[in-house]
Amino acid sequence: MTYVDAEIASQPDCWRQAAALAATSTTALPAAGERVAVVGCGTSWFIAMAYAGLRERAGHGETDAFQASEFPTGRHYDRILAISRSGTTTEITDLLAAVADPTRSTVLVGDPASPAAHLAGHVVALPFADERSVVQTRFATSVLALLRAHLGADVAAIAADAEVTVRAPLPINPALVDQVTFLGRGWTVGLAHEAALKCREAAGFWSEAYPAMDYRHGPIAVAGPHRMVWAFGEIPDHLADDVAATGAAFVHSRTNGVHAILDRWAAGRQPLDPMADLILAQRFAVALADSRGLDPDNPRHLTRSVVLA
Repeated sequence: MTYVDAEIASQPDCWRQAAALAATSTTALPAAGERVAVVGCGTSWFIAMAYAGLRERAGHGETDAFQASEFPTGRHYDRILAISRSGTTTEITDLLAAVADPTRSTVLVGDPASPAAHLAGHVVALPFADERSVVQTRFATSVLALLRAHLGADVAAIAADAEVTVRAPLPINPALVDQVTFLGRGWTVGLAHEAALKCREAAGFWSEAYPAMDYRHGPIAVAGPHRMVWAFGEIPDHLADDVAATGAAFVHSRTNGVHAILDRWAAGRQPLDPMADLILAQRFAVALADSRGLDPDNPRHLTRSVVLA
């Protein structure tokens, strides 16, 4: 088993630990009413996008997500919340070092001894979710589980959904797919971007991501036979029909019951949480790598952290 396989499978337990950590980290996390900027790079940026959407939807206050290098330094925020698995990423450490009042900064990090942890005013460390794999999976989702717990979400129920998706069959054989597009709405747009990134990282595979409502404004032109569209959360009316007309496969656990095990489990219950659905996409990316003869633990051109000279 690869490192990434084991780390994907460990997510339900990590999410429960993250929820418990949220209960003891309230002073370090954004308070209701604060104006918050959430920053990250790569996967962490996409998790920042998801959290920003959830926090605003919950009525906790204005929340913006930025790629760390693009943070608008002239704009005031009550708190800057940085997400960094390694705590060594150059854009994150540069940004935290430039914050005039460190008490306004918090870093969510895997390594509590990392440079970012020494630069931020507050540190929430998740060493139980740190990873050996270059391709990030459980750290990112555990951070989101922690932040969702802080917003009042029932992470125990979300983890129960994840127990299903770490074992369920994949919705389609990766060897039959030439291209995949992931879609989301609201906070799940960040999940769609993250799912597409997993396919690019682990398998060097052509994958894209868009807001679901924008998909028909051009990107649908690449859909066709041997291609797939995978949607997270709520979808626009008639989107499934429009995708079907192109000949592409459509995957959406809330509408077409992507596999019988999910249908049986979900009978009489709420649909699977989109964060649990992301686990299926992570597993799909690893299976893609396997089908292409690639090692997902050693992706091309990538390192675990980007540290610039």
